[in-house]
Amino acid sequence: LGFSSGGICTRSVGGGFTRASAGCGDGILFANNEKATMQNLNDRLASYLDKVRLLEGDNADLECKIREWYAKVGPSCEPRDYSCFHKEIEDLQNQILCAAMETNKILLNIDNNRMTADDFRVKYETECGLRQNVDTDICNLRPVLDQLASCKTDLQLQCEALTEEMCCLKTNHEEEMNCLRKQATGDVSVEVNACPGPDLRKILEDLRCQYETLMERNRKETEQWYACKVEEVNLEVITSSQEIESSNKQVTELRRQLQALEINVQAQLTMKENLESSLAETECRYNKYLAELQNQISCVEQRLAEIRAEMECQNQEYKTLLDVKCRLEQEIQTYHCLLEG
Repeated sequence: LGFSSGGICTRSVGGGFTRASAGCGDGILFANNEKATMQNLNDRLASYLDKVRLLEGDNADLECKIREWYAKVGPSCEPRDYSCFHKEIEDLQNQILCAAMETNKILLNIDNNRMTADDFRVKYETECGLRQNVDTDICNLRPVLDQLASCKTDLQLQCEALTEEMCCLKTNHEEEMNCLRKQATGDVSVEVNACPGPDLRKILEDLRCQYETLMERNRKETEQWYACKVEEVNLEVITSSQEIESSNKQVTELRRQLQALEINVQAQLTMKENLESSLAETECRYNKYLAELQNQISCVEQRLAEIRAEMECQNQEYKTLLDVKCRLEQEIQTYHCLLEG
């Protein structure tokens, strides 16, 4: 408004000055209207002076406001100290770094525990395979044991048959001997001039001794072979039982270790999830805080830019007012010269 009024006044003053100059060129017109012209010029000069005083007052008010603003937020004012925020941000970054390192350690421990669990699982599967092999061997030895029992039964039957055969031979031998005795003691006496025959009694005794020796030897060999086989089977059964018991103990221990490792892995996974959740919450919270700080900084910068633009506009208006003031002073000086001339 001041600039527009100044412009209008300047043009009006220019127009008045032109008309005054023209009046000076025409002496008759200036002489006839000298009083009216002087009155008009005085009125306009008074109006210009009032406007100049008003503009000077407005200019003084603007200068006071500018000084107050510079005193509050200008370059002379100390800038805000953001070092506390920098320290807090650095601490948060260190905490995030520590949390990331702890997370990496936990992940490494989880991988190590998983590898250990895999090793124990492989050992467990190997022991299960050995146990299955032992069970297979035991199942394969059971037919052998049954075969040995069958052989024992067959040998016992053979022994009984041989014993019965020996009894039959003894009975037949006694009957033959009795018959021969009866024939030898009969009433008929026959004298034969021949060579004496073989002694049947001696032959039978020899046969009996041979059969008894053979039977005894077969019995001892059979009993010895049966005892050896039974002892071997018992040793194999004892060894297999010990191996099975040892395998069962190892399997139980491996199951216990596997269960403990699974519990440990589950605990580590739970801790990892909790740490990740806490880390995410911390990052979210401080990201929001940093966003708020950034918004505040942006608002302050925007306000500062607006104030700078306003100051630039006020400086431009101030320069315009000074220019108008200078031109008004020049016109006033011109009027004074005209009045004095």
